Amino acid sequence: MTYRESPAPPHLRAEVECVWAARVAPGMPAQLQDVLPDGCMDLVWNGSELLVAGPDTAPHQVRREPGVASAGLRFAPGRLPALLGVPAAVVRDQRVPLAELHPTLARSATARLELGVRPAVVLADLATTLPGVPAGPALRAAAAYLGSGASAAATAQRLGWTTRTMHRRCLDAFGYGPAVLRRVLRFRRALALLYDGVPPAEAAALAGYADQPHLSREVRTLAAASPAQLGSGAKRSTPFPSGSFTTA
Repeated sequence: MTYRESPAPPHLRAEVECVWAARVAPGMPAQLQDVLPDGCMDLVWNGSELLVAGPDTAPHQVRREPGVASAGLRFAPGRLPALLGVPAAVVRDQRVPLAELHPTLARSATARLELGVRPAVVLADLATTLPGVPAGPALRAAAAYLGSGASAAATAQRLGWTTRTMHRRCLDAFGYGPAVLRRVLRFRRALALLYDGVPPAEAAALAGYADQPHLSREVRTLAAASPAQLGSGAKRSTPFPSGSFTTA
């Protein structure tokens, strides 16, 4: 399978981490891949349908068919739900047809795709026509604090929120409560280190785990693999360095 990432268009870079494209060559067998949790949500064209990829709490298996090109916009954590006007918890661990959420927008974008307009162009245009408004600075700060390893309680206090408000806003924006979001973002940091060849013990310390066994338990749960397998490439095909990782 070929996979590539490119920068988001300048007007989307505050919201979108990257534009990605994937394809299995004609004549090759179909590939099954597990997309791992990273806190992100994507707008996806899978070759036949526009989908919203919700935030994951476990590996999500995707079947890639030979000769079928797919593409997506990967939104930074907490960004896409605000633009969609749909709480992230509603689509957690799901791939939901955009037509179920915004049928008129889905029909218009699909028509352009069927006319041969490049998926990256259609997806970028679609992102600018979504009916919501960008996530506010407080939610961006919450993701930054939790992503840096701050506790849910410390983050709530820093933002001037009650713990109940913190939990509700995290569910709406990220699809998880703050404790789970912190866990997923820590896992994402660890994956990036492991994929770069950092030894598991060192990756555990740098990512904020108590020790290497703690890292191993989390990787087993969230990736169905061991840290050594991820680091060696034994359980993955193409690394996705911006944060969405797959295992083969």
